Parts: sequence; structure tokens; C-alpha cells
Amino acid sequence: MISFIFYYSKHPSHVSDRHTSEDAQRMTLLALGINHRTATVAVREQVAFTPAQLERALEELRSLPQISEAAVLSTCNRTELYCVTDAAGEQTVLKWLGRFHNLHVDELARCAYHYLDGDAARHLMRVAVGLDSMVLGEPQILGQLKEAYQQARDARGLGGELERLFQHTFAVAKQVRTETGIGKNPVSVAYAAVSMASRIFDDFSRSRALLIGAGETIELVARHLSEAGVRQLTVANRTRERAESVSAALGGDAITLSEIPDALEHADIVISSTAAPLPIVGKGMMERALKKRRHRPVFMVDIAVPRDIEPEVGELSDVFLYTVDDLEEVIEDNRRHRQVAADQAESLIEHGVSSWQHERRVRLGGHLIREYRQHGESLRDMSRDQALERLARGEDPTAVVERLAHQLANRLMHQPTQSIRDAASVEEHALLEAAPRLLLPAKAAFETPPAAKRRKKDNSPA
Repeated sequence: MISFIFYYSKHPSHVSDRHTSEDAQRMTLLALGINHRTATVAVREQVAFTPAQLERALEELRSLPQISEAAVLSTCNRTELYCVTDAAGEQTVLKWLGRFHNLHVDELARCAYHYLDGDAARHLMRVAVGLDSMVLGEPQILGQLKEAYQQARDARGLGGELERLFQHTFAVAKQVRTETGIGKNPVSVAYAAVSMASRIFDDFSRSRALLIGAGETIELVARHLSEAGVRQLTVANRTRERAESVSAALGGDAITLSEIPDALEHADIVISSTAAPLPIVGKGMMERALKKRRHRPVFMVDIAVPRDIEPEVGELSDVFLYTVDDLEEVIEDNRRHRQVAADQAESLIEHGVSSWQHERRVRLGGHLIREYRQHGESLRDMSRDQALERLARGEDPTAVVERLAHQLANRLMHQPTQSIRDAASVEEHALLEAAPRLLLPAKAAFETPPAAKRRKKDNSPA
């Protein structure tokens, strides 16, 4: 399973926090995508991003005026976009995704989902923990997120809303892995593929396996096959060196992709997972291999999206071809066994979402505080400069100070006073109820001023 996540922010880290409070209030966190539950593998492979496409995809996505930050996550089971957008940005992003992959937006909308703000953060955390995976709690997705995040960080530099969200998500995922049993006895798509093969082959020790690719998923497949008893294992990859790094530890052979036609003649089990944009094994190639095998059956699992093995290969009578969608039944048992840990993980995620939302609100308050202080300081500086000019002209210092105090007080109170009047005129009760807390010292609205108390005491009868 290959994944990529690239991040882009129009604002570098030293600038991204300079949004106004009004801008921050308008910003919406959006998660939009498709996955194995909402779309078939045929649709998923059309929407998947290859490594070669990602740079252009990000360039187009970041050029949309509604988008200020964006990340793209693409695995064999999901394609998701995480964006910071203006309100209602989901339609803009959906239309862009359709245009990029030459899909009609209505076709895409039928299998797409989207989440906003807190729900979007919750979804990312569930993805990172494996709660939204085909294999409940599978550990690979977190590693893929971290590796791809670091690659994107090195390439672009991260900052702003999504930077904090991903860091918070990684912290929550670590807590879930530490405090629940969701990571115990890990079962993955790789394990499910090997489990399905065991239904066909009684004795793995007599079977030969050909693995196409050399990523993390193929490494897991190779390990599971070796543990199951497979002794003859060949790894094919674009570069022989990378294939050797996987096969050597298990005593297997390494070949390049061009040698696959000859290797198919001897393979009883073929499992493929690469990032190739086009199929590697075609129907004609497989027909020639079957003739040389004298039509001995071959078990094949294509984990890749886009697919590595042409679907027509499955039409051959001596081939048992499965895709990632066919593994759902195999891994259902895993889902049941991990449900207790999943419930605990959901609770930790809810706490993580609440914590993230609290920090987000505090940051929004920080924006407002900075703007308010800057406004007050600008009024102060204006009044001070005018007072200094009057002093330089020789005006009476006492009169200048009194004028300064009066002028500064009026300038500071003008906007709040006008806002209260406007709120009262339209009966905006929420703002009127909040005004005393924001504008008056504690209990000041209910206590008699000290000077008035003294006057009452002086006028009381002896």
C-alpha cells in the first residue's frame, strides 16, 4: 500500500499566524474524499494520485482563491483532501478533484464525503489510528502519514492550521497505540492477502511466490509468507537493489520488472503492490505464462490502486485474481476482535478533538486580543503625538494633559459605545449581555462608585 501526503500553505510559518480575527472566523477546516466504503476499486484508481501527478495537483489546488492551506492523502483505499477554505469550500474542492481526474462532478459526488471543522479533525484522527481502515486498527496508515508528512515538510515547510492539526493528530494516535490494545497482534491488508492464499494452498512449503513491488506492504507480505512456510520467494521491483533489500533477509531472489514474464512461469502465488500508473501484468503476459505452466492454477492478489494486474487476467480459467475489495470478508474477524480497543480509541479521539478545538478557540482569542491592543496603541500614539505638539507650541501643560486624557478616553470608548447602541437598536441580546464582561471591571456594573459613597456619607445626618 503506497501513500502520499503533500502539504501546501500559501503562508509560510512566520506569516501564517497573521490572519485577522475576522479571517480566522471565516476559515473552515475541510476533509473531502472517497474510500473503500464509498467507492469501488475502479473509481478509487481513477481518483488516486500518482507521485508524478502530485506536484501539478498541489499547484492547481493552491491556486484556488478559496483555499489557503491544503494536503492530499492518497493510498490504495482512500483519496482525501484536507484544506483550510472559505465557507462552502467543499463544492470548489469537489469540482477541482473532478476536473483533475476527468470525472464528472456528479459521478464523484455520489461516492464522496466531506467533514467540516471538528468533524474533519475527528476524521483525520480516526484515519491515523486505523479506525477508518479496511483492517480495523491497522498500523501501517500512521507510519505512512508520518513518512509522507515529513517528506512534505522537507519539501515545502509546514505552518498554520494544518501543521498544528497534523501534529495534534500524531500525538493522539501515539496515545491510542500506547493506552489501548488496538495495535496488538497487528493484522494488515498484507496479512489478509496471505490468509486468503492459505485457503487455496494446503502446504505453503511447496509453493513459489512472486511479489511485485518493494514497499512496506510487500515487505509485510514477504514476512507473512515466510512465516507461513513459503521457502521460494522472488521480489520484483523497478530497481534490483531495492528488491534485494526485501528478499535478502528472507533468502529470496531479486529481479527487475522486465524479468516478470519469465518469473510468472514458476509462480504459484503472485501479490502485487506498486505505485505504477499502468498495469504491470497483462492478460497476454499471463496467458503465455499459463501455457508454460501447463495450466497449473495461480493465486493472484492485486493490492495496488491503480491496479497492477489487468482485470481481464481474472477471466482466465486457471487464475484466481483478487483485489483489495475482495479482502473485506477475510478481515471482518479482525474487526470484531478489535472492537473493544476501538471503543477505547474513540473515547481518546473525542478527548483529542475537544483539546484541539479548545486550542483553536484560544488562538482565535489571541488574534482578537492582538488586534484590540494594536488598535488601542495606535489611538494612544495619536493622542500622545498631538499632546507633544501642543507642548512644543508652549500651551499650558495642565490643559494639554487634561485634553489628552479626555481625547484618549473618547477615542477608546467611541467604537464600543456605537456598537452597544447598534446592538440595542436591533435587540441583539447576546452582544448586550457580553458587553459588561468585556468592557467593565468585575462587579463594576453593580457597585456604587467610591466617590458617590463618600458623598452619601458626608451628607448623612449627624
